[in-house]
Amino acid sequence: MNNEQENIDIVSGCIKGDRKAQERLYKNYYRAMMTICLRYTKNDEDAVEVLNNGFLKVFRTIQRYDSVQASLYTWIRTIVINSCIDFIKQKHKLGKVSELSEEVEVHVDPEVISKLKTADLLQEVRRLAPATQAVFNLYGVEGYSHKEIAQLLNISEGTSKWHLSEARKNLQQLIREPQVKIS
Repeated sequence: MNNEQENIDIVSGCIKGDRKAQERLYKNYYRAMMTICLRYTKNDEDAVEVLNNGFLKVFRTIQRYDSVQASLYTWIRTIVINSCIDFIKQKHKLGKVSELSEEVEVHVDPEVISKLKTADLLQEVRRLAPATQAVFNLYGVEGYSHKEIAQLLNISEGTSKWHLSEARKNLQQLIREPQVKIS
């Protein structure tokens, strides 16, 4: 059975409330969606909470899925990203910050980044302030524009640009200053 037909069968089963279909959907998309949740949260427990809330929304709204508008992956990804944003808004006040009218480029040497492992980079991103972390992920990883981010997070475009600039500066500093580990 091809992937497209399998997705049709899974969606159809989920609409009918079939637990096996729900389990297959969860297992098929767990890894990719968990990776997204890990980028937006400070710890694994929060990531699991956001992931499960996202899948709950998926199961509750699966009848609205339209394969003509988006692939199943894209549709689920959008719901999970929105769950991450909801989590950040709920857990952390997105406080007032300065605004930038222009983006400020902060250079991070590619050689430094290439030496980092993915897990190390994720750890550094998780150390950012919640709103800064969200903007960094939405802009740098997910490809949202500052206008879209402003609408999603209910902030101005200038504030979105400021958070991105802060994320870049903070990540550059964190990458350059190795953390002392106490055993």
